[in-house]
Formats: sequence, structure tokens, C-alpha cells
Amino acid sequence: MSATNVLYDVPGPGAKRRNIIYTIVFLVLFGLAAWWVLSTMADKNQLASEKWSPFVTDSRVWTTYLLPGLGVTLQAAALSVVIALPLGALLGIGRLSDHRWVRVPVGVVVEFFRSIPVLIMMVFASQLYVQFTDIPSDSRPLYAVVTGLVLYNASVIAEIVRAGILSLPYGQTDASKAIGMRKGQTMTYVLLPQAVTAMLPALVSQLVVIVKDTALGGALLGLQELLSQNRTITANYGANTIAAFTVIALLYIVLNFVLTTFAGWLEKRLRRAKKSTGAVLGAGDADLANGPGQAKTATGA
Repeated sequence: MSATNVLYDVPGPGAKRRNIIYTIVFLVLFGLAAWWVLSTMADKNQLASEKWSPFVTDSRVWTTYLLPGLGVTLQAAALSVVIALPLGALLGIGRLSDHRWVRVPVGVVVEFFRSIPVLIMMVFASQLYVQFTDIPSDSRPLYAVVTGLVLYNASVIAEIVRAGILSLPYGQTDASKAIGMRKGQTMTYVLLPQAVTAMLPALVSQLVVIVKDTALGGALLGLQELLSQNRTITANYGANTIAAFTVIALLYIVLNFVLTTFAGWLEKRLRRAKKSTGAVLGAGDADLANGPGQAKTATGA
């Protein structure tokens, strides 16, 4: 039986005709909707060349607004990722602890911050910085945005890490115990390296969410990120709101496409490396993991 037959029945002649009709109807409706949108924009003078030409003819649109805004977006996203990834990994491992005094508090923290909208955490963090710190007002939005993104996304990443580790066959843990590895060594040398490949698609999706959520800081806290530049561009170039939003949306698409493409390349590389090296832990690896003092226990000598 072919792989396609496992997933669904092969359509017959009648089903193929219906699929063709549905496709044609959809394309016609989509074309009519696109025509209506474009004609409405033309009636509102939103397709006039003077509203779109600044993005091609005036470099100041890019050097003064778009590129600096993109830089702030990347800065906020990079800081959030650098802090949230290791913090989320630690929280995820903490939720798997055998010690109740570790597992329960970590679980409460993760569920608490995962349940609160990230925008509320950004606003709350901003108010905390106003009341209890001397952070300059021009830097405060960045601090607040990064704080909110880290708290929320670290909690989500913790669940991704926990699910990735739990998805591995339990035989991996049994095998590591059989050669004398402690739980920390099992987690470090056996489970986490294998779980990374399984977790990577979900982690990349969360990184894309981090990049997009930086726009919340611009909308409410005054962070001069990419999306917030729409207001200044519109004010300086003749109410070209739709044109500005379109260009900004394309920049987001390109940015996230680059991120997902890199992640796809990295995932394939990790899978090839796993196939080439194998997932079996040899006696020499066990000696290294256990340390010099435990080599005899691992090898049975």
C-alpha cells in the first residue's frame, strides 16, 4: 500500500471533477475579491504613485525610519531569545525533576506566566521600572518589552522542552541507567541532544512569535520598532498608510522567512549528523560522562 493510500483514499473520476470545479470557483472568487480591493484602493487614491514611490526613490524612508525600526525589532527579539531559551530550558527540566520541592514551584511559575497575555506583562514591567528603577525613559520601553517577552516565552519554551524530552522512548533513560549514568548526566548527554531535533520546529515557531510580538511594545509603550515607524512615515509622506503597512509587512515576511529557512537547514543538518554518528552511547562515551572515578562502574570492570 502506498503512503498516499494510508493518509486518504485516492479520488475517483467524479471526485477529481469536483476538485477541479472547486478550484476554479475559488480562483474566480479570489480574483473578484482582489479586483474589488484594488478598485476600492484606487477610488481612495491609495494606488497613486506618489504614495508608493518614496519607498523606491527616497532613501531617507529606509535610513531614517524603516532600517532603524528593523534594528530595534531585531535587538528586542535577540535579547528576548538569548534570555528566554536557556531560562525556558531550565524551567522545562525543572518540571521533570524527581524532587517535588523543585517540580511544583517551577510548574506554578510556568503556568502562571503562560496564562497571562504578554501585553499585560509588558505594561506591568514598564510600571515596575518606573516605580523602582532609574532606567532612563528612552530605554524603558525596550526593557519592558524584553521582560514581557522573556517571561511569557520562557514559560512556553519550558513546555516545549518538557514535551520534547517526554516524547523520547523511555528505553533511552533505562539504557543510560544501565551503564551507571546519573539523571543529570542522562539529561545532558542522552535526552537533550536527541530532543533538540524534535523540539526545533516548535521552537522556531515560538521565535517567530517573539519577533512579531515586539510590535506590541511599539503600539502601547512607545518602542520605536519596525511597525511603529508607520506613523512617522505616514506623517511625513502624505498619508500613505496602506503603502507603509504593505512594505512593513513584506519586511516581516522576509525576516521570518529567513529565520524559518535557517531553522530548516539546521534541522536537516542535525538529522544528518544523528544518522551519521548514530544514537547509541558507546562505552567510551559512558566513561566520559561518568568521569574517571566511575569508568569501572560503567564498563563493568
